[in-house]
Amino acid sequence: MTMMIRSTGSRKEGAVPPESLDDEILLARMKLDDGDAYRVLVERHVDRAYALALRMLRNVADAEDVAQESMVKAWTHRQSWEPGRARFSTWLYRVVVNRCIDLRRLPSNANIDDVPEPAEDIPDTTETLYRREVYSRLERAIGKLPDQQRAAVTLAYFEDLGNGEIAQILGTTISAVESLLKRGRQGLRHALRGSESEFRQLLAEE
Repeated sequence: MTMMIRSTGSRKEGAVPPESLDDEILLARMKLDDGDAYRVLVERHVDRAYALALRMLRNVADAEDVAQESMVKAWTHRQSWEPGRARFSTWLYRVVVNRCIDLRRLPSNANIDDVPEPAEDIPDTTETLYRREVYSRLERAIGKLPDQQRAAVTLAYFEDLGNGEIAQILGTTISAVESLLKRGRQGLRHALRGSESEFRQLLAEE
């Protein structure tokens, strides 16, 4: 997804391009109202924020809103950023997850199982169709997990984060994350009975 960010002005000759800077330096510049630093942070992280929101919500419009709201919050809260306290991506994921959980608790007429699967530019062989069906079942099964389990499973298996960072994002302990993942895997295995090997392979490929 894309967000339109206006540059704050022309770059001085010999200046280091913001695209080459790490997040900590960009955040320090953003605290000084540097719009170019903010633009680079958005370009660097908005797609992953959107992907996480989409897996949590299974609704394209809501996921886009959450991703944009989260990136806007990064700008509006820029003065409160404390260097070294947490990685920007950790903070961003926490904002996204919390907003998704809030939205999931609201009454809705949307049927999450009606969200179309992404198109694939490969022929539909029998194996491809079967794997697509297993993947669809996996997505639906994740969608039915309790909020905290769903967030933990998504962050661990689709964002490839360690338990320590997941604990920071969810505001809990590593042991609690381990428990969430264990219960989440049990729930998924129950929902995907008969397709356990494909389920494990799909998670390994993400």
